Amino acid sequence: MGVLVTSHGSDTELAIAAASAGAEVAREMFAGPLQRFDKAPGDFATDADLKAEQVILDLLRTERPDDAVEGEESGQSGAVGSERRWLVDPLCGTLNYAAGHLLVAVNVALQVGTAISAAAAADPATEEVFWTDGGRSCVRRGSTDEVLRPSSRTGLVDVNLDDPFFSDDSYRPTDLLADPAFAARFRPRVVSSTLALTWVAAGRRAAYATGRSMLGSVHFSSGIAICQAAGCTVTDLRGEPLSADSVGLLAAADEETHAALLELIRVA
Repeated sequence: MGVLVTSHGSDTELAIAAASAGAEVAREMFAGPLQRFDKAPGDFATDADLKAEQVILDLLRTERPDDAVEGEESGQSGAVGSERRWLVDPLCGTLNYAAGHLLVAVNVALQVGTAISAAAAADPATEEVFWTDGGRSCVRRGSTDEVLRPSSRTGLVDVNLDDPFFSDDSYRPTDLLADPAFAARFRPRVVSSTLALTWVAAGRRAAYATGRSMLGSVHFSSGIAICQAAGCTVTDLRGEPLSADSVGLLAAADEETHAALLELIRVA
């Protein structure tokens, strides 16, 4: 049953508004002509990334002028040394977007000290916004919020194949997908967006695995916070709590699914 949304000008409502504003830009510019800006080999931004980020930053700077901001495209800005830092990924899934697929997320999170206190991830395609205030996780559709309830019933596991493999070969996602024990219980899905983390929180995916360590990242902070507040089991690929020394990320709908996948991944 949905709950009627009311706005109190909170950090959570601001995160939702900012992510929604970025998603609106993504929808408006989707499938139109895009200008690309190379950042690194195989990595680029588009003018949609830049415009979405600017809209988000303008809102955050207006509403929270004393906060610091870190944007995927613009880097650090705002108040130097502030304990409050907004993390902005205006278009997670740029490769998808540029190829004509609206399989992307717009991520906005507020980090206070070392904790994420508010976060939102907007899906431009469905116009859903997944969010957390640190205590609960919900999905907003129009003017109602529905509490997220993780479930492993789908058996679908998203695996990030964009990862640079570890130099010690301790984890290769291709090995996980080829494991007969994996195929006997799960079905693989491959995405290039942190939207997959929101799907774990919502019960649309059983789990998500990536070799990248993304604690404190503009890309992953919103999705991790949403999963954790929803009650998912979230660790690194060794089963350890996420930290600066984490090896990758595994988010699962429940402890049983998490344990089964850890046994298959087997990172020392």
